[in-house]
Amino acid sequence: MSDTISNPLLDLIRERGMLDDLQLEEVKEEYNRSGKPISDILQDFGLLDMDAQLQVVADYLGTEVVDVGARELTPDILAALPADAARMYKCIPVAVFESSIQMAFSDPLNTQTVSELGFLVKKEIVPVVGNPADIEKAISRYYGDSQTSVSDVLNELGKNDDIAREVAEASASGASGDLTNLANETPIVRFVNLVMSQAVQDRASDIHFEPFEDEFKIRYRVDGALYEMAPPPKHLALPVVSRIKVMANLDISERRLPQDGRISMMVNNRPIDLRVSTLPTQFGESVVLRVLDRGSVNLDIKMLGFPKAVEEYIVEAIQQPNGIFVVTGPTGSGKTTSLYACLRQINGIDVKLLTVEDPVEYDIDGIMQVAVNDAVGMTFGKALRSFLRQDPDVIMLGEMRDLETSQIAIQASLTGHLVLSTLHTNDAPGAVTRLVDMGVEPFLISSTLMGVLAQRLVRTVCKKCRTPFEPTENQLSMLNLSAHDIGDKVFYYGRGCSVCNDTGYKGRKGIYELLVVSEPIRRLINERAPTVVLRQKAVELGMTTLREDGLRGIFDGDTTIEEVVKYT
Repeated sequence: MSDTISNPLLDLIRERGMLDDLQLEEVKEEYNRSGKPISDILQDFGLLDMDAQLQVVADYLGTEVVDVGARELTPDILAALPADAARMYKCIPVAVFESSIQMAFSDPLNTQTVSELGFLVKKEIVPVVGNPADIEKAISRYYGDSQTSVSDVLNELGKNDDIAREVAEASASGASGDLTNLANETPIVRFVNLVMSQAVQDRASDIHFEPFEDEFKIRYRVDGALYEMAPPPKHLALPVVSRIKVMANLDISERRLPQDGRISMMVNNRPIDLRVSTLPTQFGESVVLRVLDRGSVNLDIKMLGFPKAVEEYIVEAIQQPNGIFVVTGPTGSGKTTSLYACLRQINGIDVKLLTVEDPVEYDIDGIMQVAVNDAVGMTFGKALRSFLRQDPDVIMLGEMRDLETSQIAIQASLTGHLVLSTLHTNDAPGAVTRLVDMGVEPFLISSTLMGVLAQRLVRTVCKKCRTPFEPTENQLSMLNLSAHDIGDKVFYYGRGCSVCNDTGYKGRKGIYELLVVSEPIRRLINERAPTVVLRQKAVELGMTTLREDGLRGIFDGDTTIEEVVKYT
């Protein structure tokens, strides 16, 4: 349900005694803290799923719940409501009678909306209850976006000879004035905005604009997998890339060198930051936008899905006065989110927090955040050295990327600061070996390193189309399991439905491996033991490996064998 019905929905739930006062209080606190819709919070906390919420509202209104996604709406039903009214009131007609219209509302508890709409269509409105996500999709599908749909704009652009002519002229002249004029053409502006809002709606983490010899591709990365959208005409590569460069304040005439920038914009009434990276290729500039959606990221340690033992260790470790805590994993495995959650946990009036990042991904109140800028000589090393004169309690270092930054981090730890950082290694024990390879003395590592958390993000099975199945021997052998090992455990996969865009997956969850640097591990570090030996010892001492934590996800029905094998 939308934000507006947050209180009526909670009142209904309270009246029915479905949640106790403590649970209601928790929901309200989370709403005040994150601003997320009450409906989402009830689902995230596992208190009431969407079906139960819809039923509560339907019972109260004396109406029914309608599966909007499964309805095929005919043109005469859709004609009963103008497109702008559907978008404005967030509703869709599902049945039309002589004197009344059955209308599914995202927010059916808002009586004012229902009566206003009655005046508009001159018929009695009979509200029914539907899943807001399905209603939003139906509005986009049947009535198009508030501008128009991507395919409409593409058709328009394909037929627009003026733009094609201007592209040819701008390509020939290469003058920044011509390129800027081209980038500010209304159809181009509309198209780029539409691509971005569509990406945010589809929960994409990255948008790729890729020019090839004969085509121009646009791809979204959703839950770690790439999906291609309808390709625009090849000649649009130059104006689209130029438009993005104008928005990110980059040098529009520089097409031979890579550039980095940032775009801040409002998409669907939400503040979105886009990190822009351009790369000159054989057939034009390739551009990748990393979508940083402040509204969707959850920076609460309790909501990141750590196993209980790992969460308890992290909460304890980040309260220490000094030492180094490292999070490791490949790009896009959620390392920064984990560190931000740690910072949020300890961010208080009595703690001075400093971060140095390349670039700053999310702005957090109460934390001094510094962006690396190599162009002006503001390197990780330079920032860290000046940090120590700023009297911090906790320092977050975006990445220990070389001997210099590692040594300063260790120095900071030895002089009474807590240091949080990331590393790019495949597993937790590998982080130790990586530091030794950089040239850090083993005795310094063993005396400052408290723990290493390795993590991966695996896609979670769509809850709507989750189906149990019997794994084959081949699948079990990929996990080194036998039929005897699994006993009566149930395995699931996603069949694919409208909710998950027929992928069978929706959302991602973390799998974790925590290496606690205890006395036996310290001794091995000092002896320069290889990764294999460190790993064996850690497992002996009770470390759960990434693969084992992945199995936990499979047995809980959260993810699939393929995902765990792929990432561990």
